[in-house]
Amino acid sequence: MNFQRIGLAIAFSPTAHAILAEAVKIARQFNASLALVHVGLKSDENQAKIKQMIIGAAGDPVQVSILFRKGNPADEILKFCKEEKIDLLIAGALKKENLIGHYIGTTARNIMRKANCSLLMITTPAVASTSFKNIVVNAEDSAYIQDAIGIACQLGKLHHAQWIHIVRELKLLSLSLSASDQCTEEEYELTKQNLVREEITKVEEMLSRIPHEGLKINIKVVAGKSGFELSKFAERKHADLLIVGAPPRKFSIFGRAFPRDLEYVFADLPCNLLMINLKEVTRG
Repeated sequence: MNFQRIGLAIAFSPTAHAILAEAVKIARQFNASLALVHVGLKSDENQAKIKQMIIGAAGDPVQVSILFRKGNPADEILKFCKEEKIDLLIAGALKKENLIGHYIGTTARNIMRKANCSLLMITTPAVASTSFKNIVVNAEDSAYIQDAIGIACQLGKLHHAQWIHIVRELKLLSLSLSASDQCTEEEYELTKQNLVREEITKVEEMLSRIPHEGLKINIKVVAGKSGFELSKFAERKHADLLIVGAPPRKFSIFGRAFPRDLEYVFADLPCNLLMINLKEVTRG
């Protein structure tokens, strides 16, 4: 799979130069074209500012186009993604006021709900660019799980990742139904081990269809509140990137309804976040 057309929502912020440098590097890694969108006034001054940032960030020549939009930021960025056939949109996450943690703001949430492409939220962009050395993948059942693991392996090879952690939830309902009130503690633990083994086997079957030679992969089965456990696991592993699959859109008008586990992650991002949208990922 590959991202052929990458978009960047850019504003005149203190991190604009750094996030542009990140976008240029990612575009080069995927041999993709890069399109910038700025929702604001199109003036000679603003065009000159963005062109100067491109020169500073790109170094070697890179194919970049610049588009200006007027109106509601989320609506205009969504139109930009559709009209420009964007495969991956890059944007910055916001830092919580007076806190170290990051979160996804209202504009980004609206984009995530309705976008027809993947989305990369960068929490702390750096001019030197971010390396994804520890990647965590949310491997919950969805139409996107195989693609999420596939792109994790692809990025892992590009960034020479130390670890790729594939996290899958142990369904507590299955455990409670499998263990009756009369079972002994040993029988309960055996049942739990068997269910964990089943979940690991499911991931191994998916991995068998994905090139991952040379990568160190850890399959982790967690129990409890999945969003909380996923976020805390990413923190413990000092993850640079968390990859999740986008839930399907229920109705085109209303967009996606994110489950509570993902809402928890969005409220307090442990690291950079990549949301995979299967429809717009080009398979290679």
